[in-house]
Amino acid sequence: MIDGVLLTRLKVIATAGGSVLHAMKQGDSGERGFGEAYFSSVEPGAVKGWKRHRRMTLNLVVPIGEIRFVLFDDREGSPSKGEFMQERLSQGNYSRLTVPPGVWMGFQGCGAGTNMLLNIADMRHDPAEADNRSLDEIAFDWSRRP
Repeated sequence: MIDGVLLTRLKVIATAGGSVLHAMKQGDSGERGFGEAYFSSVEPGAVKGWKRHRRMTLNLVVPIGEIRFVLFDDREGSPSKGEFMQERLSQGNYSRLTVPPGVWMGFQGCGAGTNMLLNIADMRHDPAEADNRSLDEIAFDWSRRP
């Protein structure tokens, strides 16, 4: 695990007309306040990354499809500096991945159809607080299955 990253199992409640998928409530681990929530889709096999937020905490949930998240820690002084972490989220592994500020993240669509994530962030989007790198700037083999 990367220092400060949390993986929290979530409840799926099956009902006659369809399931209820919990995401986050006030007081949950990883909850640092509310800034905004948004959905992002990723096509099968496509990779988005690398991105690092300097102040924002991400709380990522995958209600549709399957997405592989790859995290990389290059934070000075971190006990997990230089380490990678991978986690695949889906309804089959229905969890919330909490990513603290300063950790690089990329993600890949693994499901055959629509792959969608929900991010519940602790602050509103501010492009000035995030850094981006191209996929080749952090050495990771996206073709390898975890």
